[in-house]
Amino acid sequence: MRFSGALTALVTPFRHNVVDEDAFRVLIERQISEGIHGLVPCGTTGESATLSHEEHERVIEICIDQVKGRVPVLAGAGSNNTSEAVRLTCFAQKAGADGALLITPYYNKPTQEGLYRHYKAIAEAVDLPLVPYNVPGRTGCNLLPPTVSRLARDFPNIVGIKEATGDIPQCSRLLAACPKKFIVLSGDDLTALPLMALGGKGIISVTSNVTPGLVAEMCNALAAGDLQKAARLHLSLFALHDVMFAETNPIPAKTALALMGLISDEMRLPLCPMDEANKNKLIDVLHAQGMLD
Repeated sequence: MRFSGALTALVTPFRHNVVDEDAFRVLIERQISEGIHGLVPCGTTGESATLSHEEHERVIEICIDQVKGRVPVLAGAGSNNTSEAVRLTCFAQKAGADGALLITPYYNKPTQEGLYRHYKAIAEAVDLPLVPYNVPGRTGCNLLPPTVSRLARDFPNIVGIKEATGDIPQCSRLLAACPKKFIVLSGDDLTALPLMALGGKGIISVTSNVTPGLVAEMCNALAAGDLQKAARLHLSLFALHDVMFAETNPIPAKTALALMGLISDEMRLPLCPMDEANKNKLIDVLHAQGMLD
């Protein structure tokens, strides 16, 4: 299965408001060396909303170049403008991505029929594997299981979904409605284990920016049928999952990586540095996890 296990929603490091290409390559190598199963550049965690079109394309190119086929690259290519999403997805295919992650159109608040037609337009423009991304808390719309099932059955290149509602009953309906080969990936670290226990195939993780090895190990345990080990790893990571969302993602993830000396502590407005009280909580958790000296 091309997209399964632990895939990291990569941060985009900046230095002096420019994409830090060297730091990004170091992050990618660290991910692969610790056993990650796939990488996702230019998603929400990658601050895609504040990247220029040129930066967006360059970040995808760097990731594909650095990975060199060792793990799948699922490139963020979504937009609330369907024609723009088509253009970005065509670029991802031309650049050599293994698939494209496509967020539901934000702000527009389309109907279910509008969502279907949005993904239909993209699916008909490329032959790249496509993974819609459902995160109503950010977009204001919810891609419901009947619509996902319709897309999965009508378009063979719509191969899965990143489901980030954190709503386990909706995830259950989704798994029941879609073909068995359809890939359901959790987009929520806090509820990834129960979704995978129900039949989900993995996680597009924020926490794995910080600790890719442990998130990958949890997914490996589930794939091997060792629910007890997976649950133990999930619980050991739970405090880190919690603090990764103490403020808007990717503020905590970037702060953690900066504390670990891997990137500069820089994000783009309207995101801003982490509140000191939350940063101290993050430091405590990182110490407890053995991530800081």
